[in-house]
Amino acid sequence: MPQDFYTVLALPRNATVEQIRQRFRELARARHPDRFQGAEKARAEREFQEITQAFNVLADPARRRQHDLEINRPQEGTSGDPRQLARVYLQRGIRAYKEKNFFEAADNFDRATKADTHNAQAWHHLALACSQQGKWLDRALLAVERACELEPMNPAYRKLAGRLAAGAGDPAGAERHYRAAIQWGGDDPGVERALEELTRAPKRGLFGKSG
Repeated sequence: MPQDFYTVLALPRNATVEQIRQRFRELARARHPDRFQGAEKARAEREFQEITQAFNVLADPARRRQHDLEINRPQEGTSGDPRQLARVYLQRGIRAYKEKNFFEAADNFDRATKADTHNAQAWHHLALACSQQGKWLDRALLAVERACELEPMNPAYRKLAGRLAAGAGDPAGAERHYRAAIQWGGDDPGVERALEELTRAPKRGLFGKSG
């Protein structure tokens, strides 16, 4: 699999040239080898080379177009196999998520769901990535609901669905998912605390007034 230079610089794929330059300057200052000693210096040298290579490719329009084609091209042997293709995008998304590049992670998880619409893990990961951005809450909710439809007995999916529903102001939906999480996953102190908080929260009547 070709190296994804957007992930190296922790940038979304639609980053502007100015954003690429700014990010390179920030990373180059932070990881310049002269700032380190010993084993840390050797690691910084490798990272600095990687950062520089990423910048040189993404700052050049022609090289960037070629790079985009390469990272979007399915791996050999995956054409015609949507499940394998979904796994490729899942791996890319998980790597980006661990590096806190949530734009890149969400993009790859979305591609995974499109490659294999019945992949519950891809929908769950998409919900996780989208939950890191408040403006993506609606998309996160839709994704986690789909994951729960595909695997209704998965307590991890239910817990995330409960948390997102609570954050979206849907206590009934949150309670439904939390209770399903306990039903299928057994006792869970975290889920039980969340349910207690829901029952203590003031009920909302018409026009948002407390009942």
